[in-house]
Amino acid sequence: MEKRSTFRGLAVPLLLLAPQLAITLIFFVWPASQALFQSVLVEDPFGLSTKFVWFQNFVELFDDRYYLGAFGRTIFFGGAVAFLSMSIALLLATMADRVIKSASTYKSLLLWPYAVAPVVAGALWWFLFNPRIGIVAYYLQAMGYDWNHILDGNDAMTLVIIAAVWKQISYNFLFFLAGLQSIPRSLIEAAAIDGASPFKRFWTVVFPLLSPTAFFLLVVNIVYAFFDTFGIIHATTSGGPGKSTEILVYKLYNDGFIGLDLGGSAAQSVILMLIVIVLTVVQFRYIERRVEY
Repeated sequence: MEKRSTFRGLAVPLLLLAPQLAITLIFFVWPASQALFQSVLVEDPFGLSTKFVWFQNFVELFDDRYYLGAFGRTIFFGGAVAFLSMSIALLLATMADRVIKSASTYKSLLLWPYAVAPVVAGALWWFLFNPRIGIVAYYLQAMGYDWNHILDGNDAMTLVIIAAVWKQISYNFLFFLAGLQSIPRSLIEAAAIDGASPFKRFWTVVFPLLSPTAFFLLVVNIVYAFFDTFGIIHATTSGGPGKSTEILVYKLYNDGFIGLDLGGSAAQSVILMLIVIVLTVVQFRYIERRVEY
């Protein structure tokens, strides 16, 4: 017989929920409301004057070619990071799931990058690809490719994508491996007995059963690429050269903390928040229909 806890009044439930509600209000609701309020204002950097301008900040943003360029770069960057990090993590998880000897060692080594801070990950890859002292840049130049992410925008974008993907692979690997280990072996063995090749067994049996995990990771990776890659970009390229790696979250930082455009940066934060909300709703509304639980 199932036992359920019941409360005679609202005092105890509210006390139990109070810490989480306080954290949500202080660190999420209040900053979001402040951003919404500041997005319709024009303020001087010293806070001496404030003018209510309605939606002028938003209109100016969409008339700014630099902001539209950052918007396009963010879409490309987010899609590349999510696709590559999930694909590589799924490949590694499939390989690690089949390893018998020293399996724990392989899994531990693959999980280590997740413990690295984003700034440290960016600095690590900056040194590896540095045109003067980087070992990877040295071998690329030996093969005839003149790598220089300091001057070449395409090289810079490639560098930040590699660093962001490397940082996120471990997180995706952990979930994919757990999903693979939860799949009953009897289903795979039955498909093998029926004559299905390893490739066909994966796409017709294993991958559909992994779809809930893949869907969850898709949402997480999009949010990661939009927000959590700030430290990586700041440590590697600082948005350069020529704003070639300045995505939305980094442009918000440049305009708000460097350029001291408080109203414009607040409007950018509101737009960025709306983009993530819309992407998440679309993913749950349409992509989740294809997920098999």
